[in-house]
Amino acid sequence: MTWTDVYLLCFIVGFSLSVLSFLGGATHIHLPSRLHWPFQGGHHTGGMAGRGALHAPGGLGWFNALTIMTFLAWFGGIGYLVSTHSRLVAIVALGISIISGLLAAGVVFKFMARIVKVSDAQMLDWDYRVEGTVGTISSPIREDGTGEMTFEQRGVRKALGARSEDGKPLANGTEVAITRYENGIAYVKKWEDFTS
Repeated sequence: MTWTDVYLLCFIVGFSLSVLSFLGGATHIHLPSRLHWPFQGGHHTGGMAGRGALHAPGGLGWFNALTIMTFLAWFGGIGYLVSTHSRLVAIVALGISIISGLLAAGVVFKFMARIVKVSDAQMLDWDYRVEGTVGTISSPIREDGTGEMTFEQRGVRKALGARSEDGKPLANGTEVAITRYENGIAYVKKWEDFTS
């Protein structure tokens, strides 16, 4: 096996896995669990390198499948081109291939680190509780019936099924507050009942 064959093999593996990864993400195709790599849990546990590995400030591991695939594709592609279309010595071609692979993987990593910024802030239960939230009836609630209300929580507009706490009807556009939340239904009272 010559260096040209090694470069070509690296390019084919890196590029093929990149395309499969893109298509799997774009079309939501998942492999059966028996076909996953042994370090499949890596993206849940900080990457293939595991604990103690280098991480970017956002929490994304330096050694992850995307950067490895990028390195292989560029290392193989540039190495193949340099070894077949130039008269450079094999060690120089290898050096150029390694440097180009590392640069390409670094660029992809920097791009992904900006997209996948992981916040160090903890998610607190009370940040997502709906009790006490003020919203508006968006679908009228009939007497002892169920309607819908909309509200904003942490910058996101949400809608919930709603019932009147006292069983009275509530018209569309009425400002209400959620008093309790049970089985996916928000029980509400008019906001003016709380303010008067």
